[in-house]
Amino acid sequence: MLELLEISILGLASGSVYILIALAFVLVYKATNVFNFATGEMMMAGTYYFYFFDVQLGFGWLAALPMALLGAAITAVIIERLATRPLLGRPPVVLIMVTFGVSSIMRGLAQLTWGPDARQMTELLPRQPLFLGDLLIPGRLVWTAGIVAVISIGFILYYRYSRAGTAIRAASADQVTAESVGIDIRGVFRLAWIFAGVFAATAGIVTASVNGVTPQMGSIAMNVLAVVMLAGMTSVGGVVIAGLIVGWLEFVVGWYLGSSWQSFVPYLLVLVVMMVKPNGLFGEQRVERI
Repeated sequence: MLELLEISILGLASGSVYILIALAFVLVYKATNVFNFATGEMMMAGTYYFYFFDVQLGFGWLAALPMALLGAAITAVIIERLATRPLLGRPPVVLIMVTFGVSSIMRGLAQLTWGPDARQMTELLPRQPLFLGDLLIPGRLVWTAGIVAVISIGFILYYRYSRAGTAIRAASADQVTAESVGIDIRGVFRLAWIFAGVFAATAGIVTASVNGVTPQMGSIAMNVLAVVMLAGMTSVGGVVIAGLIVGWLEFVVGWYLGSSWQSFVPYLLVLVVMMVKPNGLFGEQRVERI
């Protein structure tokens, strides 16, 4: 019983990184109806910016972190302005293929610039473990979960009560009506992409501080698709719960059944859920006007 409790806590903590990446997916989709398959490469780009400013230029992590997040936000705005905005209104498959193309370009540029090998990052998170009675929780997981909790709660409050959050929700519900009442739809799109870039970069920096950064690290985002589909592709609050569920499930299944089961069991859960609730646990049904 104690072992299961310890594994469950570790799984919930490890799933916290999934929450930030899933938020990046959901925000862009909710505001613009674009499912952004370049999210992983946005995460990778923000991480490389941090590596460049911190390690290569030697600015130190306190200066490198805001500069990297600013770089990630600018990158997201460039993608939104040049790659997706001119194609809004086109069939969804066109936009999906464009984001695939953007991800390939970004991955190639990173490999040309920094090479294919892993680059080691500054260790940002303390290793000192946390003891809860007989339970031992690695310090990095504790700090990661704490950082994600603060960011998630802060953003959900901002999304729920700020004017910008209201604008994003209004644009998600009906872009034509939102624009008719004076909401700047292009500004909403841009803001959603900025948040997505910052969240993805934060997840990448936290992850790479342990494992290093490579041009292939964006593949981590593909593992988050289970979180997005389980929550529903329009639910900001739902991805928090779904991220914890998937993180817990992966850890428990990997511990008891082995790593070969770890990757597909979350998708099996998603399949079962979507047979009952096609829009996910917390997703809303969208009605297209003709």
